[in-house]
Amino acid sequence: MDIKAFLKRKNIEISARRYGIDALSAMAQGLFASLLIGTILNTLGTQLHIEALSTIGGYATAMSGPAMAVAIGYALQAPPLVLFSLATVGYAANALGSTTLSGGSGAGGPLAVLFIAIIAAECGKAVSKETKVDILVTPLVTILVGVGLSALIAPAIGTAAVSIGAVIKWAVVQQPFLMGIVVSVVIGMALTLPISSAAICAALGLTGLAGGAAVAGCCAQMVGFAVMSFKENGWGGLISQGIGTSMLQMGNIVKNPRIWLPPIITSAITGPIATCIFHLEMNDPASAVASGMGTCGLVGQIGVYAGWVADVANGTKAAITAMDWIGLILICFVLPAVLTPLIALPMRRAGWIKDGDMTLE
Repeated sequence: MDIKAFLKRKNIEISARRYGIDALSAMAQGLFASLLIGTILNTLGTQLHIEALSTIGGYATAMSGPAMAVAIGYALQAPPLVLFSLATVGYAANALGSTTLSGGSGAGGPLAVLFIAIIAAECGKAVSKETKVDILVTPLVTILVGVGLSALIAPAIGTAAVSIGAVIKWAVVQQPFLMGIVVSVVIGMALTLPISSAAICAALGLTGLAGGAAVAGCCAQMVGFAVMSFKENGWGGLISQGIGTSMLQMGNIVKNPRIWLPPIITSAITGPIATCIFHLEMNDPASAVASGMGTCGLVGQIGVYAGWVADVANGTKAAITAMDWIGLILICFVLPAVLTPLIALPMRRAGWIKDGDMTLE
C-alpha cells in the first residue's frame, strides 16, 4: 500500500500547521464556546443573583472537554461519525488530564485533549468508510483509541502541563519584574501569531500574577495595534483589532516585521507594571483561558473581575478596590493606547514604519 497516497485520500496531513495552528486555534474556540462562556454566565448569575444563569454556566463549563475535541475534529476536517465520536474522547481526555499539583486548582486537561483528540480523529479518519459497517467501525475506533489513550497518557500530560504552569507561576512570583516582561511579551506575541494564546494559557493553567502578565501582553498587542493603525483603518479597524484580534495584522507583519516592535515593547513595559505595581492577577481557576484573550470581547477583563469575586467570596480579598479598577483600566486600555503610538513615532520618522504598512484588507 502506498502510505502517502492513502494519507492523502484520507485527508490526513501530518504537519506543524495543521496540528500546531489549525487544531490549537480550533481548541481555543471550543474553550471559548464552553468554559469561557460558562464562566461569564456564572459570574453574571452570581453578581446579579440570577440562579438560572449560574446553572446554565455550569452546564457550559462541564462541556469544555467535548467542545474542545469536536472543535479540533472540525479543524482536521473529520467526517461526521468521527466528529460526533470525539465528544466522548474529549470528555475522557479532559477529565483524566485535569489534575492538581500541591493543592492547586485542576488544569492540564486542554493539553491532553489536544494531543489525544488529534490522534483519535486521525485514526477515525483512517478507517472511515473503509468497511460496509462504517456506522459501527468508525465510532468504535475513534472512541476506543481516544478513551484508551486518555487512560494511558492523559494523567501524565496533565501533570506535565500543570508542572510547567506551576514553575512559570512560581517564577513570576519570585521575579515579578523579569518574568512579568517574559510572560507578557511571549503570550502577547502568541496572540498575534496564528496560534492560540488562550489555548496555551488554558493548557498550562496560567493564573495568578502570571495570568495578569499574560493579560497585559495580549492587551498591549490588541489595543496597541488598534490605536497605532487608526490612521489607516479608522473606527472599523479599531473595533476589529481592539475587541477582535491583533492577528489581523499578521499579513502586514510578514511584509514589514518592524510594525510589530511597538506593541512588543509596550507589552514589555505593561507586563512588569501589572505584576510589580498593581499586582494584577487572574485568580479564577476556570478563567485561565481568559489570561490569553486580552480585550477580545472584554473576556480578559471579565476573567480578572471573576477572580476578584472569587477572592472576595473565599476571604482571600477583603473587597474590590478603586486601585484594582485603576490598574485594570490602565494596563488593559490606557497604557497600550498611549505607549504604542508613541513608541511607533520615531520609527515612522526613521522610515521604518510607513503609511499604509498596517492597512487591513
